[in-house]
Amino acid sequence: MKKEIKTGVYFFVVMLLCSCMNKSKKESNIDSGKEQSMVNAKEILGNPNYLAISYGGYRKNKRDIEPTIDELKEDMKILSAMGIKIIRTYNVQLQQAPNLLKAISQLRKEDPEFEMYVMLGAWIDCKNAWTDETPDHNEESKANEAEIARAVALANQHPDIVKIIAVGNEAMVKWATSYYVQPKVILKWVNHLQDLKVAGELSKDLWITSSDDFASWGGGDNSYHTEDLEKLNKAVDYISMHTYPFHNSHYNSEFWVVPEDEENLTNIEKIDAAMLRAAEFAKDQYDSVSNYLKRLGVDTPIHIGETGWATVSNGLYGPTGSRAADEYKEGAYYSQIRNWTNKAGISCFYFEAFDEPWKDAQNTEGSENHFGLFTINGQAKYALWQLVDEHAFDGLTRNGMPITTTYNSAKEALMKDLMAPPTTSDINTTN
Repeated sequence: MKKEIKTGVYFFVVMLLCSCMNKSKKESNIDSGKEQSMVNAKEILGNPNYLAISYGGYRKNKRDIEPTIDELKEDMKILSAMGIKIIRTYNVQLQQAPNLLKAISQLRKEDPEFEMYVMLGAWIDCKNAWTDETPDHNEESKANEAEIARAVALANQHPDIVKIIAVGNEAMVKWATSYYVQPKVILKWVNHLQDLKVAGELSKDLWITSSDDFASWGGGDNSYHTEDLEKLNKAVDYISMHTYPFHNSHYNSEFWVVPEDEENLTNIEKIDAAMLRAAEFAKDQYDSVSNYLKRLGVDTPIHIGETGWATVSNGLYGPTGSRAADEYKEGAYYSQIRNWTNKAGISCFYFEAFDEPWKDAQNTEGSENHFGLFTINGQAKYALWQLVDEHAFDGLTRNGMPITTTYNSAKEALMKDLMAPPTTSDINTTN
């Protein structure tokens, strides 16, 4: 009888302890969820503890084949392992963004400590964009209203994850000839979202922006300096600007070409000097937008919505062009940009996380397919070799493959693929 009583008491105590532990764990989970829902864009942007990146996640050579929720979860674990805590998406027309939010929600349920937030993009077009008819850049597409409505719905469904809505992607820059709109269109929808915040139909802590080229924000020629742009600069919660020294290595190559006084340097010295100039080029474009705002008397914060460096090109940026594309240069640029923006209190949604082959599907070696820090199968490019060596990705996979390094971490092999930028004499000979 006494043995039965002791056994009963012991069982009761064990059950009580388990109950208390479960209750404590549940409360911890709830507290963790509350803490994440309370984190807002103001605390995230400019905070080096919340590294940002641009993300698509498309693995096939056409966008019709969208990443599954399991694939999205796989990618989020990889990005989290490298310290990323906020990602940028581009549209809500397809299921990628809604599924991504579901994937992050599931990861949080599985692990309450998992932390990932989203800058949700809403795509904006002009009338007749992507059709056989002539684009009308003074009128907007009727599809824009539905796109904004979808973004609002998703932000309200996932307020603990969606911290920013970006109205349009490079939607005002005039070289986007297929679809660009006038600033008044972006202003209209930014104001609409800001009004929803005032009315309590969107979280007051949700930040609204537009993500566009530095020129579109006033850092370029005077043709962009319009009254509507001035109003837009004041209407957004922050400016998301793009800067691409990589593309400018062809289109605006003065900073990229090896100066005459550096022609006697070794190839690697020429490359290292060129990458320093590339980083300065990006800083100058950032400053040009900042200076424009100062002239207007506007103090809207500026963060970088896109900047990146491709690793492969058989076109303008390859051996017969600017010779900009390779992994060593990407690694140098990534390091310099992260160091600068982290120290300066600037968020940088680096472009991009993974290679995406659909962007130039007819040309596998087209540069647009190769801006990722990871290859399609999860090989970390040179910029991230150290993280692999530090075992940051142990146990993680992509497409069933463990996270390894390109070139099998053989830097000697990587260096054989390097080409120094052209010299003045190279360009004169070509011309």
